[in-house]
Amino acid sequence: MSSDPDLTTLPLYTKAQLALRNGQDRDEIWVAYRGLVYDVTRSRLWKRGNHYEHWAGQDLTRELDQDAPHTPNVFDKFSVIGRLL
Repeated sequence: MSSDPDLTTLPLYTKAQLALRNGQDRDEIWVAYRGLVYDVTRSRLWKRGNHYEHWAGQDLTRELDQDAPHTPNVFDKFSVIGRLL
């Protein structure tokens, strides 16, 4: 789904804005990884705002780079909707 958007045209989001999209406070479910914000709302794996021990509404870069069983390409199926400040 990710189609190499022009990163300079993407909106900027703060960690506070990202935190509101945790699957609890609003309908949107977002995660950040390596400076990009992804919309994972439609993923059945993120339906409740968490996926295994990972929680939506956060920058998951450090924890996924250290302990994810898959490659960063897993994010290719999600839309990049912004950049994390």
